[in-house]
Amino acid sequence: MSIKHFMITLDGPAGAGKSTVARNLAKRLSISYLDTGAMYRALTLKALRLKIKLDDEKALTGLARKTVIDFKEMPDGSLHVTLDGEDVAEAIRSIEVTNHTFHAARTAAVRAMMVNAQRAIARHRSFVTDGRDQGTVVFPKADYKFYIDADLRERVHRRHRELKEAGEAVDAAQLKKDMQERDHKDFSRVVGPLKKAEDAIVIDSTGLNVQQTVDKVMTYIKT
Repeated sequence: MSIKHFMITLDGPAGAGKSTVARNLAKRLSISYLDTGAMYRALTLKALRLKIKLDDEKALTGLARKTVIDFKEMPDGSLHVTLDGEDVAEAIRSIEVTNHTFHAARTAAVRAMMVNAQRAIARHRSFVTDGRDQGTVVFPKADYKFYIDADLRERVHRRHRELKEAGEAVDAAQLKKDMQERDHKDFSRVVGPLKKAEDAIVIDSTGLNVQQTVDKVMTYIKT
């Protein structure tokens, strides 16, 4: 099916499965998947490569101004994030990038630039997007807003499996600690905190696989 300028946001904590659900939902609806979090990851990747101090907001903002982060459309309709022209869709998923992206996400000036870019990208296409504040800040007028959640144990298990499949050696206990710390940072940060929109539909994905979660989301979407 083809839906013109249809906007769906999925917010929720790390490991809840929202990105995978968003990608599959976009395919189900034959619209684009906009991974806004990938933009912060891309900037973080560049900062790590250049050994820039991530807690130096002035340096990080300066780097963002000199960096071109965009998306290229793939044959299947998905959008891959590019960093100064380089496809970094896989590179941004490392544990190192994951554990340091909060610096970029909480820097107000960086976030303002990213949000403007995201809104510009979404202006002329239908899409599904996921993140921390997509339905509350970035796209408050989305047609549908969902908050995807799952209990901590399942979120840790999912992320552990994901990283293991990517060939990374991961300690489950450390991963749980990292995720708890990330939850705290996401919920408590001043800029763009993780928050459920008042009009968001809550989907608990605990015990559900991807397709079951997508099916549950689809029951709320009128097409």
